[in-house]
This record gives sequence, C-alpha cells and structure tokens, in this order.
Amino acid sequence: MPEASRVLIVEAESFYRDAIRGVLCDAGFACETASNGAEALGQIEDDDFEAAILGMTLPDDGELELLKRLRADHRHLPVIAVASHAEQERVLAALRLGAFDYLAKPIHDEELTLAVRRAVEYRATAAAAERVRERLRTLETRLAALVELARRSREEEGASALRSGLADAVADVLKATKTSLMLLDDSGHLLRVAAATGRKLAVEEFDPVPVGEGPAGRALSESILVREAEAEDGARSRHPGERYASRSFAIAPLAAGARKLGVLCAADPAGGTSFDEEDGALLRILALQAAWLLESGGGGTPEAAVEVPAGGSDPDAELARSVCDAVTAEVEPTRLLEAALRPVAQALSAAPVSLYLLDPASGDLLREGQCDGELRPDRPRIARGGGLTGTVLETGRLVASAEPAADPRFDAEIDTPEDGRAGPLLCIPLRFRGKVLGVFRAFPPEGSDVSARTGEVLAAALSAAVRNVLLYRSLVETIEEVARARREAKEVAS
Repeated sequence: MPEASRVLIVEAESFYRDAIRGVLCDAGFACETASNGAEALGQIEDDDFEAAILGMTLPDDGELELLKRLRADHRHLPVIAVASHAEQERVLAALRLGAFDYLAKPIHDEELTLAVRRAVEYRATAAAAERVRERLRTLETRLAALVELARRSREEEGASALRSGLADAVADVLKATKTSLMLLDDSGHLLRVAAATGRKLAVEEFDPVPVGEGPAGRALSESILVREAEAEDGARSRHPGERYASRSFAIAPLAAGARKLGVLCAADPAGGTSFDEEDGALLRILALQAAWLLESGGGGTPEAAVEVPAGGSDPDAELARSVCDAVTAEVEPTRLLEAALRPVAQALSAAPVSLYLLDPASGDLLREGQCDGELRPDRPRIARGGGLTGTVLETGRLVASAEPAADPRFDAEIDTPEDGRAGPLLCIPLRFRGKVLGVFRAFPPEGSDVSARTGEVLAAALSAAVRNVLLYRSLVETIEEVARARREAKEVAS
C-alpha cells in the first residue's frame, strides 16, 4: 500500500487549522500542523513534506516571511495560500513570492482536496525532473571517464578496462544490480559476454546468445530497445547459475553507423522497482556513445569519434538539464511547455520547435506549444499515421535526419512547418505512463548535424514536462466539474 502524502498545515486560527486537517486526513493525507512560522520551520527541517497549506493570518506578516524561507530552502515544496476576501493583498504578495496556488475562505472540502492533490503531483513531477537532472550529471561524469579509458584502449589491457567501465557505467546510471556488455564474436552470429557486474559466473562461463534469439539477440537483430515485460523466462533459463530478484530488464543495441557490435544489458534495478522510459532513454544514450568508444578504441582516433571531450561538458546533458530546470522553475502549468521548449530552440538554433499531443476525439496530433512560431509557425494539426511524424508516433522510435525528404516515408504535407519548406528534422516520441501520447519536433537550419543522441536525451526531459501538463489538466477538469455541480445544486435549492 503506497505511503500517504505528507502535508504541513500552517494556520494561526485553530478552527481552520483543525478543519483543514480533518478534511485532508479523511482524504488519505498524513497531516502535521503549526500555528506560526517558527513551529512550521521546526516541522519542515526534514524536508519530507509534499505540500504545505499557509494561512494568510500569521502575526506581523509572518506568512510572507515564512514563504520566503520556504522558497529559498525548499524550493520544490508547493505552498497553497488560504485567505479570506479581506486578505487578497496578502494573497497577491504570496503569489508574487512563488506560492503554488490559493484558496478562498470559506473552503469547500473537495476543492481543498483537489488543490492539495494537484500540489502533490506537481511535487512528484518536480522530483522526477530533478532525478533526471541528477542522472544526467552521473551520465556526463561516466562518459567523460569512459573517454579516458577509450584513449588507453588500443592495447588489450586498455580494451578490457573499457569494457568493464561500460558495464560499471550502466550499473551506476541505471542503478541496476546486474549488468553486462555482450559483443558479437568473429562469426557475427553469436553474442558473448565481454564484461559484467553483479554476477556469480565468470565472463567466460556465460553461454553465447544467437543473434535473433532471446531478448538480447532480438535487441541486436531488430535494432530495438527491449524493456521490462518483453524479457521472457527464456532469457533467464539460459544461465541456470544466475538468480534474478525481479522480471525487470533493459537491453539496448550497440551500433556504429550500419555496423552492429553487440548489446548493453541491465537487470534488477535497485530497490525492487522497474525500469521505465527514462531508464530506457538513458541506456540508449549510453549505448550510442559506447558503440563509438568501442570502435574508436579498436585503433581509430577516439578524439575524433567521441562527442564528449574528457573533463569537458556534454552539450546534450546540459540541454536536458536546461529543460529540467525550466520544468521545475515554472510554477504556472499553462506556461510550462513554452518554458521547456525555449532552451531546446536556442541550443539547436531551430525554428520552429513544437510539441504535439494526441486529441482523443479526432485521433489527430494537436499542437500544444511551440517556440519561434512567430517567425516560422508549425502546423496546428497533423493527421495521425502519415509521414515521418506519424511513424514516430506509431513506433515510438525517434527520427533524426539531415535530409528527411530522401526518406520514402517523408510526407511534405506533414513533415514540414506551415511554409512547406523541407529541411533537417528531429522528431521524438513523448510518453506518459508507458504510452506514446505525442511527439516533439524541431527544424534545425540547413547543414545541421541532427543527432539521434540529442533526441534520446530530450525524450526523457520533455516527457516529464508533458506529465506535469496532463496531470494539471486532469485536475482542472475535475475542479470544474465540482464547481459546476455546486452551481447546479444552488440553482435547485433556490
């Protein structure tokens, strides 16, 4: 049973404090109360609350001082201001200081519950974005270290260190208790384990996997990411000496251009959780970089092939962090998509960049947000199933092409902005609760090197923004239904 969300209630008037606590406890929240700012700060030291309710009645404008402290020290904690009509100036001041929402006294029970649920879900989304940002930092650090290993991998000892480093990187970034790097042997038909973590067997004791068989062989032959339920029992029974704590797998193919090299595998995430889309995107990024590192380490020039300079900054990770920062900094959900798209447009020098979500009524893609659309607007509606954009929606695989018009799936009426001018295209799927519900696409300038790796990084960050917007809309619809029911009840009573 999931743990109850914790809410802090700060209210000087005991009547409202107890009333709010009673309503929220009945709704399943775990509540703590405080009558002044000092008590509230003492309660919140552990930073374990998911929402706070702040009455605008504390002595000496104490609620505004408390709000300033909360925004400075606990910036992801959503604060809901509660005030009477006579206290609207204080409400405005609170909103200017970053309050998440406000409610007017007398408070309706269901409106209170819905507002707190929305705040808790916002906190969860902000925490998810922060988690993505932290994992991107880990990824960036790991990639820089792997580049150093690639520089030393021309000798056999260095090659072994690079392979072990890749398995370690997967374990660190995905928090997986078991990982492996499997490479094609000289025959080109068998995958053999080249490095592993968390295993009882030595590398040479693992059985080879035929290409096309089992999750690992299928991931390579079909160039797909295999995740979670797709990993059948057959994959487990291949190594009887191995025991898995969960059914959760993630396997990504390694390919340098058209040349297939092997797969990166992760199993049993720490904490008994399951691998999700975010994990899949991060593993894809690692696999893309790993392929080039392995090719470079084989005798080429690592400095030319590797995108991330040792000790330097990974531009894709920086871009994803910028998106995550925009998602967590923007309190107003209606402006969130525009805030998330702005750093992408700047980093890619793209115009337009846009985000589409499926319309349940028509099945078409409707444009929900765009950046630089004044100069070059994107299409407001796209018919489902056509062109490269439709392919991304249906398959869940991104498209990154400098010349999309050369692709037979290209449709000029779909895969171009409103002006119909074809050019480089980056189109990525957006997921919510395991389903592709929309796409993001950007049109960089002619001659741009459109990176699939950039798309993989953006997929996780932009999907977090979409989650926040969809949850917000769901709650707004519910609130509107409550308000409509109240109006109708009043009309009947009168």
